[in-house]
Amino acid sequence: MRTSKKRVLFVCIHNSARSQMAEAFLNQICGEEFAAESAGIEPGQLNPIVVEAMREVDLDISNNKTKSVTDFLKSGALFAYVITVCDETSAERCPIFPGVGTRLHWGFPDPSSFQGAREEKLARTREVRDAIKARIQEWCAEVCSAATA
Repeated sequence: MRTSKKRVLFVCIHNSARSQMAEAFLNQICGEEFAAESAGIEPGQLNPIVVEAMREVDLDISNNKTKSVTDFLKSGALFAYVITVCDETSAERCPIFPGVGTRLHWGFPDPSSFQGAREEKLARTREVRDAIKARIQEWCAEVCSAATA
């Protein structure tokens, strides 16, 4: 049995949607090998539509708090992976983490930018949720021995 999990930090702009979803999925899918956390460059408020979309797949993130990348940097926390999930234009704003083993970028649309009625926003958020879950499953199949067990 492995005693220490590899730490993974998911980063987006507000830590209100994409990074929160990615953190929850990685901890669910491959939590035996990874300890996922998430943070934002400018932490905002947890997106209630994202909370609803995650509940639909039996993941309750309603009590999660948004966290700042700066706090992780100041703490000296080290991560095996830092994965940015911002859209392509925002990824440039993500900071470089000292001592990071691997930095990856997986771009996803920002649910907080979706326009339209609530149901339209929820439908588009489900698409992003499902894309994030699929990407996490794919990545775990590549790097996580528990995913193949």
